[in-house]
Amino acid sequence: MIRLERVSKTFPGTQRASVEALDLEVPDGTTCVLIGPSGCGKTTTLRMINRLIEPSSGRIIVEGVDVTHVDPVQLRRRIGYVIQSVGLFPHFTIGENVATVPNLLGWPKAKIEARVREMLALVGLDPAEFAARNPASLSGGQRQRVGVARALAADPPVMLMDEPFGAVDPVVRARLQREFAEILRRLGKTVIMVTHDIDEAIRMGDRVAIMREGRLVQYDPPERLLAAPADAFVADFVGSDRGLKRLTLIAGGDVALPGRPAGPAPAIAAEASLQTALSLMLSEGTDAVLLVGQDGLPAGHLTLTHIREVAAADHAAATSITCHGRQA
Repeated sequence: MIRLERVSKTFPGTQRASVEALDLEVPDGTTCVLIGPSGCGKTTTLRMINRLIEPSSGRIIVEGVDVTHVDPVQLRRRIGYVIQSVGLFPHFTIGENVATVPNLLGWPKAKIEARVREMLALVGLDPAEFAARNPASLSGGQRQRVGVARALAADPPVMLMDEPFGAVDPVVRARLQREFAEILRRLGKTVIMVTHDIDEAIRMGDRVAIMREGRLVQYDPPERLLAAPADAFVADFVGSDRGLKRLTLIAGGDVALPGRPAGPAPAIAAEASLQTALSLMLSEGTDAVLLVGQDGLPAGHLTLTHIREVAAADHAAATSITCHGRQA
C-alpha cells in the first residue's frame, strides 16, 4: 500500500505550494492514475514517492515504511520507475538494460539471465531476437516495452509511471495501454501513474485522482468519476462525452447477447469495448456486430439497442453508488 498523509511541497523562491496537504491512499495491487492540468502537482507528487523530490511536510508511507527513513538509493531500487523518454542506456544492449537493477542488487548471473528472458517475453519481445540488440535499433513502442521490462526486472512491489506512453504514436499507445494494464494487474503491482490524457486514465486506472492547483479534487474509480463528477471543474475536465467514455470500461463479451445477429454483421473481438463496437456499427451502417472469441468462434452479439440499455443501467448503478456515499 502507498499512503500520502498531508503531503505538501513548496519549492524555494515560490509562494504557492506545488502540492498542498495531499491525502491519498492506494491499496495493494491497485493502479492509481494522477491527472490534472499542467502545473497541478501530479508529477511532483509522483517524484516525492521515490524521493527524487523531497516533500516539504507530511508523510509518505510505502509498504508500511516512511520513505524519509530509508536511504534514497535503496528506496529507488525497490520501486520500479518508467518515464516517457524511457531513458535506456545507449551503450548497453537491451538485455543489459533490463538487468540493470538485478545487477546492482548483486543477483547471481544465471538468475539475472533467466529474469531478463522472462521479462522480455512478458512484454512481448522475443529474447532471442532482442536481448543482444542496441536500443537505437528499436521503435518507440519497443523501447517503451524495454523500459517496462527493466522496471519490473527486480520484481518491485511498487511501480511509478510518468507519462509512460506520451512519446508513442496513438495506435501503438492504445495497444500498449491495454497490454500493460493487464500485465500490471496480473502481477499484482501497486502502481501510481501520471498522465495528461483522460482516456488513458480511464483505460489504465482502477482509481483516478484528479488534481487542481496542488490539491486533490476527486478520487474515484473511473466509472464513478464519469457518472458523477464532483464539481463543474471535474465535469469539464472529463469532457461532455463522458457517457461514451464509460463504454470503454465495458467489454462486449461481458454483456453479449447469445447467438448470432439476425442478419449480416461485421465481426469484432469479444474483448473489445462497447465504445469500439458502437464505433464499428456507425462506420459500417449496421445495428449489430458479431463477437468472436480468442478461439475464433462466435461469442454472442451486440445491438445498438442493447448497448443503449447497458449504458443506461451502468449509469444508474454508478450514480446510485455515489449518491449513497460509498467512497473509493
